[in-house]
Amino acid sequence: MISVYRAIMDPSTNPLHTLPPVQRLQTMLYLAVMWTTIFCAAAGAWMWYGAIVVAHLLVALGFVMTGVTFHRASTGPIR
Repeated sequence: MISVYRAIMDPSTNPLHTLPPVQRLQTMLYLAVMWTTIFCAAAGAWMWYGAIVVAHLLVALGFVMTGVTFHRASTGPIR
């Protein structure tokens, strides 16, 4: 479990390690805000509509955005 956590959350281990420190921090903050928004929207949808597809779609979108960000960071500088 610790290796999975480090692969995602540790900027010296995850694919963002190739970026300059300031850009790495900005990208990690962007991803943190994105995931917070996804979970808040999912909780709101759950309260209003019950367990529906919206929450699952938001989480899936979050995984896709994180994967795309990590992939682009691992292939070189983002331009």
